[in-house]
Amino acid sequence: MIGWLALVVSTALAATLLTSADAPAQDVPGIEICTVEKTMERRTSCLQSNVDFLQITITKLAADHQQKLDAANRQIENLKSTTASLQKIVDELQAAQKKAADDQKKAAVPPAKDSAPAAKDAPK
Repeated sequence: MIGWLALVVSTALAATLLTSADAPAQDVPGIEICTVEKTMERRTSCLQSNVDFLQITITKLAADHQQKLDAANRQIENLKSTTASLQKIVDELQAAQKKAADDQKKAAVPPAKDSAPAAKDAPK
């Protein structure tokens, strides 16, 4: 019973502390509409904030895209080496197949007998 009461009290205390605490305002980076600013200093500051935000965004995007390009180039190089090794295997298989076909042709044709002695025995 005391554990349950302590849980309720601690939960109520935590909720009170969270709602009563003054949270400082946070400046969320992004594009702001600077034309609503009345003074030149505030408008200039707003525009500079927009420029800074855009430069940071462009830098991040450029780095991300460069990483993607590097990964794609590595993949292309891997595919090229794989293609070269597969082409070598295909060439070896074709050479072996051609050799086997040549060997089979040689085995199918019986060796030719020398027909010259038969011509000598023929009557003149």
